[in-house]
Amino acid sequence: MTNIIIAGAKGRMGQALLRCAQQMPGISVAGQIDLGQDLRDVIAGADVIIDFTFHQSTVPLAQICARHNKAMVIGTTGHSEAEQKELGQISSQIPLVWSSNFSTGVNALFWMTQKTAEILGPEFDVEIVEMHHRLKKDAPSGTAKTLARIVAEARHQKAAEALRHGREGLVGERTRAEIGMHSLRGGDVVGDHTVIFAAEGERLELTHKASSRDTFASGALRAAQWVVGKKPAIYDMLDVLGLR
Repeated sequence: MTNIIIAGAKGRMGQALLRCAQQMPGISVAGQIDLGQDLRDVIAGADVIIDFTFHQSTVPLAQICARHNKAMVIGTTGHSEAEQKELGQISSQIPLVWSSNFSTGVNALFWMTQKTAEILGPEFDVEIVEMHHRLKKDAPSGTAKTLARIVAEARHQKAAEALRHGREGLVGERTRAEIGMHSLRGGDVVGDHTVIFAAEGERLELTHKASSRDTFASGALRAAQWVVGKKPAIYDMLDVLGLR
């Protein structure tokens, strides 16, 4: 039995985790916390903490996990460089599963995007389009950033240099090197992501659409079961799914 604590239990993803945990064999919810509550009050009974709070809270939670030698699953996005560096240091003490998206389908999209970018090469222009609900605070989504990084690495580029966020006005012809990024917001869209590979005479599109947060919750719970007992390091869902 894997004993989990859900951080951010009152949020949309926290509620989905609680719902899915009741239906998943081998999972027991040992505690749940939200704003104003202290992880240290409940951490003793857990094997792993699942964090779906905000990026500002992730490092303090991870520091507590490290002091108590507990594994962690990180579902927050939008981390600063300083926060990323601190989490990298913490991963030398405890195992972390840190993924921009815990959906099995999205991680299949990551794998297919890498293979497609390698096969088609730089002759195909790449544009990434993502859409989420109107309440989402960060843009582009963490998943879209991961897709851009995957394409850039397959082309031996740096994503930060290749990315072009939208276009307006007389911007000139599109360069071969750039990777277009477009963020749409509206309604209650859970998460849509499309990677477009376009060349002269043909176009290939890879699309994933999520209609329920339960897909992400189930993946995060699967990651929680997997990470317990692993060596200290940063892992992601490709590791969990055996797609490395």
